[in-house]
Amino acid sequence: MSTTVDDGWTQTDRAKAAAKLMLGWVALLWALEAVDHATGHALDQYGIVARDPDSLTGVVTAAFLHLGFDHVASNSVPLLVLGFIAALSGIRRFLAVCGLIVLGDGLGTWLVSPSGTLTLGASGVVFGLFGYLLVRGFVERKVLGVAVAVAVTAVWGTSFFAGILPTDTGVSWQGHLCGLVAGIATGLYFRRPARRQPALTG
Repeated sequence: MSTTVDDGWTQTDRAKAAAKLMLGWVALLWALEAVDHATGHALDQYGIVARDPDSLTGVVTAAFLHLGFDHVASNSVPLLVLGFIAALSGIRRFLAVCGLIVLGDGLGTWLVSPSGTLTLGASGVVFGLFGYLLVRGFVERKVLGVAVAVAVTAVWGTSFFAGILPTDTGVSWQGHLCGLVAGIATGLYFRRPARRQPALTG
């Protein structure tokens, strides 16, 4: 039997909604890359070109575009898994979290990447969700949240740490780092206040 949570949704309802949302998101990424491939990579112009005022729209659009199908594939599984876990706390909250991560990561990448470089991909969002889940788990001090944070760190921690190091010139470590910082900041911003204990009387 499914239990009912605070917003009236059952846990099963939330899980189904989260799964549909993330499958749709990942499907959209693949569809956009198919269009990009079919049009001779015409969509790449909507990426982030560092400190180019004309590419400021890429702050948002870059997170949905990739440089080839291998690039999409490398981001699909972690985005699907981390997004699903994060969306279990509520779809509206999840969309707000992702919106802040996309904006924070995009603006940060636009500011700190080497001048004129093009950045595309959902990996900044992936790093952001990792940071968000990590912070949320420990800030809210819930057993399940901490367990999720520990599990995520155990599975992807090494890869994420390597991803923010400037060791691969073909990878935007700046985008990864900005995404991680945006996710951590978002996790702190959306932290739930501790419930006050009722005072004893009499």
